[in-house]
Amino acid sequence: MSDRADRRVVVTGAGMVTAVGNDADTSWEALLAGTSGGATIQSFEATEDFATRVAAEVKNYEPSDVVDSKDARRYDRTSHFGISAAVEALHDAGFTPGELPDPDRFGVIFGSGIGGISTFEREHKKMLERGPNRVSPFFIPMFIPDITAGLISIHTGARGPNYATVSACASSAHAIGDAFRAIQRGDSDRCIAGGAEATITPMTVAGFSAMRAMTTRNDEPEKASRPFDAGRDGFLMGEGAGAMILEELESAKARGATIFAEIVGYGSTGDAYHITSPPPEHAGAQRAMREAMADAGVTADDVDYINAHGTSTPVNDEHETIAIKKVLGDRAHDIVVGSTKSMTGHVLGAAGAVEAVICMKVMQTGKIPPTINFEQADPACDLNYAHDGMVEREVRVSLSNSFGFGGHNVCLAMRRWDGD
Repeated sequence: MSDRADRRVVVTGAGMVTAVGNDADTSWEALLAGTSGGATIQSFEATEDFATRVAAEVKNYEPSDVVDSKDARRYDRTSHFGISAAVEALHDAGFTPGELPDPDRFGVIFGSGIGGISTFEREHKKMLERGPNRVSPFFIPMFIPDITAGLISIHTGARGPNYATVSACASSAHAIGDAFRAIQRGDSDRCIAGGAEATITPMTVAGFSAMRAMTTRNDEPEKASRPFDAGRDGFLMGEGAGAMILEELESAKARGATIFAEIVGYGSTGDAYHITSPPPEHAGAQRAMREAMADAGVTADDVDYINAHGTSTPVNDEHETIAIKKVLGDRAHDIVVGSTKSMTGHVLGAAGAVEAVICMKVMQTGKIPPTINFEQADPACDLNYAHDGMVEREVRVSLSNSFGFGGHNVCLAMRRWDGD
């Protein structure tokens, strides 16, 4: 560990809402089985005018399972997912919402890349068709990206540092990294960290389609996300949330908590290059990975698994592969570099948190989910992506990569907890 890591930070709880499961355990089993969350869009009528008509939507989800029906109507879908994942993580850690120990030292740092876009679209249409006086008084607090962090605080009683991170697809990875630092510094002892996103809406789908960033494999939605495959043509949009309970080690030990993993490193860099494309050889990603590894005090020989950003876009997958090889050298070919986005879709601002939870479970179980939909090798993507199914392997150290439009790069380093 680096000199600044005065206090060790561990993970004692986790929660997920994904296109393949409405909780962490269900999602995890589906991922190990190679289950695709891709399907034809159901949340709105995606006519043939839309170049992309497929997505990885959350299915059979009831917000009333975590909030009452009155509150549910006043919250955007993004917040529904975020509260669900956060409450699940608290229960997993042995906490009861509303009865948190030392709540002034219990933070909430929760990211979202876009926020309540479905609320924005609905209220904007209402204003145009029916006038400004018909806009809901709840419009602003439903739409703003920070509101999920605020609502989690309200529903759980956590009164420590509370804010949102907004850095596109790196948002929730930044949230976990910031929570890690806050606990290291002593700003808080515990934190609910993660992110949520619900952007499968007409405007968002149209916007990403206009950028030609998304898949147009509309006839085979379950095969649309194919990271590192030569036939990849863009990302499959997903939705959902991921949350972790981070705690200072001695506090966790004192209450007899079950410890699942340790956060040991955080790298955060900027490209200063282009609004959407990475620089040559993904230099910013390389620096983020090196920073996280140095912070953790690990070398390439220590790394056993990387949950790649792996978006299924032609540029990202090739350049991320180059970056991994530059950082890990010959070791890059010995480890598994997986992309669970092949199943969850790209959950945008929530992706980093979902994938950090997956890294935690990989280290706990020694099981690595596959990267599905491989059909044709790409010579530029020549690492071990677990294309042949779930891999069983001891994983002591994992890295989780998250990159966002605007040139935001995050790498989180985690270590398996062995009671040391």
